[in-house]
Amino acid sequence: MKHAIPASNVLTLPGWQNSGPDHWQSRWEARYGYQRVDQHDWKTPRRGDWIARLEDVVLGTEGPVVLVAHSLGCILIAAWAQVSRSTARVQGALLVAPGDAERDELRDVLPSWSPIVRQPLPFPSVLVGSRNDPYCRYERAQGLAESWGSRFVDLGNAGHINAESGLGDWPAGVKMLLSVASTSAFGESI
Repeated sequence: MKHAIPASNVLTLPGWQNSGPDHWQSRWEARYGYQRVDQHDWKTPRRGDWIARLEDVVLGTEGPVVLVAHSLGCILIAAWAQVSRSTARVQGALLVAPGDAERDELRDVLPSWSPIVRQPLPFPSVLVGSRNDPYCRYERAQGLAESWGSRFVDLGNAGHINAESGLGDWPAGVKMLLSVASTSAFGESI
């Protein structure tokens, strides 16, 4: 699949506990050369620390960027966009299976992530949700998409849209990424 997006400008943002080698984010990094935003602490994520790290990486990347988030990474983008002065550098975002940090069983584990920021993102975005995601009810994912001004894509019964979902390289996800990123900043539309 031909990309008009420079690989170094596509930043992947895994969720809590990182994405393993069989996760579609890891597979995309290996296949296309996308860059992971490595956090200092994957086990005990602090919202402020993760926001600061994302800001550092965006500022350290030459040219516009495209964000590809999974789970808590989606919540990170919303929180970062609320406080960052660098959001104009983002051409678009693919938000996949947002993790609901406001769920009762997660509030004590992820205390700094609640409440979830619910304001429109200042860049185009697509949110992909699953009808049987164990970490975010389908209706909650739709509500987040609406709050963030994201186009919502229903992936059906795909669990948490991770390695266990059996997506492999997830070519349909790559197409969604390319559609959200296909602007004049990256050359001709794909």
